[in-house]
Amino acid sequence: MASESSQQGYLNQWYRERIGRPATDDEVIGYWVFVLGLLLGILGILLVMTSRAGTQMRGWGIIISALGLALLVAGPIVRLPLSDLASSLLLVGFLLCIVGTGWFLTIYPGDWRPQASPVIAVYSVGLLVMGFAGVFVPLLTTRDEELAESEAESDRLREELTETEAESERLGEELADTQADEMDLAARLRLLRKSQSRFELYEDVGGEWRWRLRHRNGNIIAEGGEGYTRKHNAQKGIAGVRRDALGATVLLIENEADLPAEEETFEPVTEIDSQATFERYEDNAGEYRWRLRHDNDNILCDSAEGYASRGNLTRALERIREYVGPAQYLRIDPTAFEIYEDNAGEYRWRLVHRNGNILADGGQGYSRYNDASRAVDRLRENLADYEFEIYEDAAEEYRWRLLASNDRIVADSGEGYTDRDEAETAVERVENYAPDADALEVSPAAFEIYEDAGEKWRWRLRHRNGNILADGSQGYNDRSAARDGVESVKRNAPNAETEDV
Repeated sequence: MASESSQQGYLNQWYRERIGRPATDDEVIGYWVFVLGLLLGILGILLVMTSRAGTQMRGWGIIISALGLALLVAGPIVRLPLSDLASSLLLVGFLLCIVGTGWFLTIYPGDWRPQASPVIAVYSVGLLVMGFAGVFVPLLTTRDEELAESEAESDRLREELTETEAESERLGEELADTQADEMDLAARLRLLRKSQSRFELYEDVGGEWRWRLRHRNGNIIAEGGEGYTRKHNAQKGIAGVRRDALGATVLLIENEADLPAEEETFEPVTEIDSQATFERYEDNAGEYRWRLRHDNDNILCDSAEGYASRGNLTRALERIREYVGPAQYLRIDPTAFEIYEDNAGEYRWRLVHRNGNILADGGQGYSRYNDASRAVDRLRENLADYEFEIYEDAAEEYRWRLLASNDRIVADSGEGYTDRDEAETAVERVENYAPDADALEVSPAAFEIYEDAGEKWRWRLRHRNGNILADGSQGYNDRSAARDGVESVKRNAPNAETEDV
């Protein structure tokens, strides 16, 4: 039984690989019956042609040819979706052919009379019955309800199979995204474990306990704002910083005069019952897009690009929900440094203009975020001591690179330019903007608040790979209003429902 099942599985597999996916098992069986009949027919004809009349070999040639002809007729009929009556007649006809062939075997050659033998009549009736089952029975009978329902169920199962395959493909893509997100998380955890600083707990000259956070290079990163009368209270203060600082957002304030009073409280951005809904729709170009609409009918933001499929759009919305809550602010006024992690797991920096153009790229990748951050600091502090070099590349475009005193490439142009004057203008922009540009880690995404050409303040959410994930739907008269727009999205997007429009 196991050998027979294995053989049938092999024949089915061969049929699928070489011919196509069969609708039923009978389709495969009929094909192989036809092939067997063809081979037997050819063998029988060769035996008849190479043997003499009345010999045993001539008899076997006739028998094999007769069986081959019966199988040639039966094979195509077996492939058809026949009724029970037609299948029964097919079996009866094939058995008559077998009877006629067996009868011939008993009377050949002594009593064999080809012109008047009843053997030929029996065999011929068998062929006629098989032909009648395959041709005339389907024409003379109607398809019963049970067969129609069976075929409808078969069609439904095939549709479900197609949907399942599509779902499997979608899950495969989601798995790839999940693995990428896990890599992001692993990188962040590695970064947290590789802290280059330590808390120092000490008693000051006034007898109060204080703490400070000091980097390995000796710089004081942070100090406690007050002294504590008891040592354990100071330790609680350190624990509070460790607990709260990790998920704290960043609020950029223009100057010290705008700092809120110490006693002024504020509500952290938390997930709430959303007052907005993500709307999915198809634009005039046939691409899928989304927008976040508030319950008051205002559009809070929309997708920065169109997507080729609804599945890609759904995954984009999932990333938006995940990123907007913890995303920090990056001030681009008019430029800012982005520190990000590339696909190889190295940290890099780039200088971005508020129009989205990359003005400069770091010349190398770093294994740690702090190293990339220090490279940005060195660029700001030592830009005047570095040398810009403009050259023509292999594509006959002009580019620039920034060299340190040891000829190490510190930075280079993010693009090529058609003439030297454009490259020189790009160098001037870097010289003017880099010393005062803000810097913020983009991992995995950050909000950019910038002023557009119409002197309106806008925001966009940019992934660390440079792609813009979301755009604010309107411009604001001042930067604080743009921040309010960002906060509205941070509150409403994570829990917003999705509907098709």
